[in-house]
Amino acid sequence: MEQEDHQLILPLIDQENICLPLPINVVSKYWNIELSMVEAEETAKQYLGFDGSILIEGIESAERHGLSCKIVNSSLKELKKIIDLGIPPIVILPGIPEITQHASVITGYDDEEKTILHYIQTGNKQGEQQEGAIPQDIFEKEWSEEGKLLILLAPSDTFSSVSLENDSSNKSNRLCFTSEKFRILKNSKDTIESLQQALKLDAKNSTALNLLGAIMNEQNSSDCIKYYERCLEINKRSYLSYNGLGNYYLKTNQFQKAEECYTKAIKINPKRSAKIYKNRAYLREKQNKNSDTKEDLRTYLKYSPKASDRGIIEQAIREL
Repeated sequence: MEQEDHQLILPLIDQENICLPLPINVVSKYWNIELSMVEAEETAKQYLGFDGSILIEGIESAERHGLSCKIVNSSLKELKKIIDLGIPPIVILPGIPEITQHASVITGYDDEEKTILHYIQTGNKQGEQQEGAIPQDIFEKEWSEEGKLLILLAPSDTFSSVSLENDSSNKSNRLCFTSEKFRILKNSKDTIESLQQALKLDAKNSTALNLLGAIMNEQNSSDCIKYYERCLEINKRSYLSYNGLGNYYLKTNQFQKAEECYTKAIKINPKRSAKIYKNRAYLREKQNKNSDTKEDLRTYLKYSPKASDRGIIEQAIREL
């Protein structure tokens, strides 16, 4: 394994599939494990119409081919230690606007520049690895929105040299990733059971609490409130829980509470979602806050310049 100045050299990969996400494929090939794209395409047939990545399917494929996996809540200090051990970690980060989350391979760090280096899919003409640098403080803030989730894929004997801060969270976190698969398959019974089992193993699993909140929210159940609030007790930077609470209060016409939750989410990450500004504009308009409404609608268009309802929104701004 090549390593220089806290940087790992990873293979360039341009193939991915919903059941073989790019980060899983990259890390597997780093360990000289070739995962079958044909197998992934076959597995993907059960998820017809889904436009995203199913990480647990990629993880299970890697495990079938000899790698081991751990999914833990980590820290920046531990992340750096893992890189220095020659293991490329995968982190869960906020998605680009309107994508809930995405997985990113971390290739290294630079303490002098105070940056974290991400793997970028496309290499340059010389076929060299490209990296994206993000300021360390911004990375840590965004990573904390997702509970600092970390996925490690490596040969089992490699883990013998790794002592993880929160190894006990592994089984509980894995059940959260498994629940995602059931949810996509619209199997609500197994989805809920997986998350409840995750909480039995770790009552402070903020990911499980947020996901249960989201499911209860979809069912228009007020039970979502207690799950979101428990999540926020553990992870005060859970953007998704504040946004979920805002959505629930909005559809139950509790406009003041909805506005407060949306505002807290926006304070955590103002660029994560364009739609949240449109939602807040709607309830602000209901409260006759015309100036604030106009500002939110403009911000919505700023972050969603190709919005299908752009004409309607522009007309609304003119009339306010």
